[in-house]
Amino acid sequence: MVRVRFAPSPTGFVHVGSLRTALYNFLFARHHGGVHILRVEDTDRTRYVDGAVENLLRTMEWVGITFDEGPMQGGEFGPYTQSERTDIYRKHADELIAKEKAYPCFCTSERLDEVRKQMQAQGLPPMYDRHCRNLTPVEVKAQMDAGIPHVVRLRVPLGETITFNDLVRGDVSFDSKTIDDQVLLKSDGFPTYHLANVVDDYLMKITHVLRAEEWISSTPKHILLYRAFGWEDAMPKFAHLPLLLNPDRSKLSKRQGDVAVEDFRDKGYLPDALINFVALLGWNPSATEEIYSMDDLIKAFDLEKVNKAGAVFGKEKLDWMNSEYIRKKTPDELLILVKPLAKDRGYDVSDDYLKTVIRLMQERAHSTLDFVDFANYFFKAPTEFDEKSKAKNWTVEAKERLMELLPQFKSLSSWNHNSIEGIVRTYAESKSISAGKLIHPLRLAVSGVGMGPGLFEMLEVIGQSEVCDRIEYALKNLT
Repeated sequence: MVRVRFAPSPTGFVHVGSLRTALYNFLFARHHGGVHILRVEDTDRTRYVDGAVENLLRTMEWVGITFDEGPMQGGEFGPYTQSERTDIYRKHADELIAKEKAYPCFCTSERLDEVRKQMQAQGLPPMYDRHCRNLTPVEVKAQMDAGIPHVVRLRVPLGETITFNDLVRGDVSFDSKTIDDQVLLKSDGFPTYHLANVVDDYLMKITHVLRAEEWISSTPKHILLYRAFGWEDAMPKFAHLPLLLNPDRSKLSKRQGDVAVEDFRDKGYLPDALINFVALLGWNPSATEEIYSMDDLIKAFDLEKVNKAGAVFGKEKLDWMNSEYIRKKTPDELLILVKPLAKDRGYDVSDDYLKTVIRLMQERAHSTLDFVDFANYFFKAPTEFDEKSKAKNWTVEAKERLMELLPQFKSLSSWNHNSIEGIVRTYAESKSISAGKLIHPLRLAVSGVGMGPGLFEMLEVIGQSEVCDRIEYALKNLT
């Protein structure tokens, strides 16, 4: 049976790259009827952030990614939080030392810094010089008896080529001389990523490891660990996913925009739209289709179609996709999402009024925030006016026409978009001008902006008294 794991470090927000890793593991497990595991890799205590695990769980629930085993669900291979498994790692580190596959290293941080500087000065990659690798048992015992702090390092075999078949990239090879004698157990007794990762994958019977491309250089170290433990037959298959890139092809980073799932949630993106978008960053089962439900993604997911090349994170595509998902929802479904946003902004309106706004804005909205922020004129009168529209549409003639039109608005007995439109177009014909000469300044006066939904429908929703009050305010205050 397929068993995969999503193994994040609780270091803060959930990066969209981490979301894609979690998603691909989830899709792969569900496609094959396998098991999806959450394992929290929290052994790097210097980077641990309080509340990050809880935030991760909320985020995964929001996007619809579920787990079969993990800290919350439990399971027969727990505990699923690495800081609760430190005795397991120490035991396995001791086993490697006993088999002479690893060794204690007593070098101080000062000595290691000096070694790195010397290697860099010689144009060499900064690796450990294996100073403690050949200490005699007597020397090791003396250091231990003296209580000298130490780490445990992997004894990397020299003069070997380590090759593995990556399910995305094909055969990948590394010369062992380029592989450092990696630290497996730190002086504080906590494991490094490499030891904990391999031990846990083995004990949890992981069959496939799907992770980001940045971990590909760690794979030979992990293979050597499997060999050192004698676990070659249980080694999982590896698939390294392509990088996520900014439009300029640099690695996706917060310096160039939002990268946290929480950012997109807070900006009104729908979880199903974000999942759809992220799923297609590096994989697409079709040359023509772009909209997929989670069930569609599960049915279609295939590692053979994952690309090697980096995938560009194009926000315009996400905006388009989010708009598509917004249009697919019913007003009642959108009301559930928009109502809390309106409440947060102090807009005290009825559900029926809010649904009317939603219906009017649904075809134009790129995010749920658009219903309350872009279209805030449905909830409050403007006090500022778009300068571009003002320069183009607010003329002396426009003011005079609105002054003449205002009494007709006030006296209108039936306030609906048809009667409003009739008044505007009849007046335009009487003045031998296009209706646009009235529509644009009227929109500016009532909404404060130069674009939006159909003007006459908008005026109907805002209401007769409020529209007239806003026109009067604009006539007095717009120059």
